[in-house]
Amino acid sequence: MAHVKENLKPQNFQYFLVLDFEATCDDNKKLHPQEIIEFPVVMLNAETLATESVFHEYVQPRVHNRLTHFCTNLTGIIQEMVDGQDHIEDVLKKYDNWMEEKLLSKGHTFAFVTCGDWDLKTMLPSQCDYFNIKKPSYFNQWINIKKEYAAATSKYPRGMPAMLEGLSLDLEGRHHSGIDDSKNITRVVVELLKKGHVFKMTGRL
Repeated sequence: MAHVKENLKPQNFQYFLVLDFEATCDDNKKLHPQEIIEFPVVMLNAETLATESVFHEYVQPRVHNRLTHFCTNLTGIIQEMVDGQDHIEDVLKKYDNWMEEKLLSKGHTFAFVTCGDWDLKTMLPSQCDYFNIKKPSYFNQWINIKKEYAAATSKYPRGMPAMLEGLSLDLEGRHHSGIDDSKNITRVVVELLKKGHVFKMTGRL
């Protein structure tokens, strides 16, 4: 561990918030609106490399409220996991309370990390616009782990499995489970930190 600590460099943020939404989907048509059904965030300490907290909620969709077989087969999320859960606006309130308790009230600096730009550039803004929900401004910038992986390794990855393979890590859990993907992306972040990579924001609204 001492050798790892030697490679760690000061980061621009005290915490990384690794986020990977799952949303309603179908194999033969594009759903409109597409709605978030799983909202996981892993809070990683950039200095200790420890996961200090996890926010994880399933979300009940309003418009396409019956999950398709394709969606369940892809994500592992069955109908009973979203039935009776909070809708997106209440989950966002819960998340804001979590942010206030863990980070905002303490003045900690942080950056969201996503696998691609879709989660915070497209998915969350489109759903908030459709339902006229005020989106917290802290979601307006993020780190696309694919771009930072490419910056650190000179290889642009097709997706998360390729990054894990490139770092000699096995996939843990189920790909396209939001919480499992978030934890696996966190493992990628940790490995890049151990290699001395310094992360920077890659996306903004």
